Amino acid sequence: MKDAVADVGLSDSGLPPVQRVVTGHDAAGRAVFRSEDVSPTRMIPSGDAAFLLIWSTATVPADNNDETDGRERDAGLTLDGGSVIRIVDMLPGGESPMHRTNSIDYGIVLDGEVELELDGGERRTIRKGGVIVQRGTNHLWRNTTDRPCRIAFILIEAPAYRHDGQPLPEIRPEKA
Repeated sequence: MKDAVADVGLSDSGLPPVQRVVTGHDAAGRAVFRSEDVSPTRMIPSGDAAFLLIWSTATVPADNNDETDGRERDAGLTLDGGSVIRIVDMLPGGESPMHRTNSIDYGIVLDGEVELELDGGERRTIRKGGVIVQRGTNHLWRNTTDRPCRIAFILIEAPAYRHDGQPLPEIRPEKA
C-alpha cells in the first residue's frame, strides 16, 4: 500500500494523503475488507483548510446493515444529521468562522497545532496528540503557525444545548 500512497501525491495542504480501510460482512456473516483507498484532502471554498470526508452515517445510532459508502453521503461542512468523521488540514494562518452545531465533536490533533477560541474570547492551543471535546459551543479554529495542522474530527448529532430552557441556535459556516 505504500506505493499507492506515493502515487496519489500530496494533499492540497501539502500533507500526505489519507489511507481509508472499510470493513463489512460477506454472505456467511464473516468479517471482510469492503474497500481500501488512499485520498488527499481537498481545499474548501474559503481556502483556509482542506477536508477529506472519511465516513458518515445517516442516523445515530448508526446502522451497520446500511451498505452505503459513508463517503458518498452529503455531510455538509459541519454535520447534516447522523455522524461524520473527516480529516481537516488547517493551513498556516487559516481561520474558520465562528460557528456552533447541534453535535458533540471530538477533535484529535494528528500533526501540528491549532488554536481554539470560544465566543467569549478565551483561547487554548491544542498540540499534536491533543484531544478536543466540543459540546455544542460557539467557537472558531485558527492556525497561528507556519505549517499545516491535521485534525481528525468525529461529529455526532446531538440535541441543541439548552440555556435557561431555550435551545441555542446553530451558527453554521455554510450559512454565514
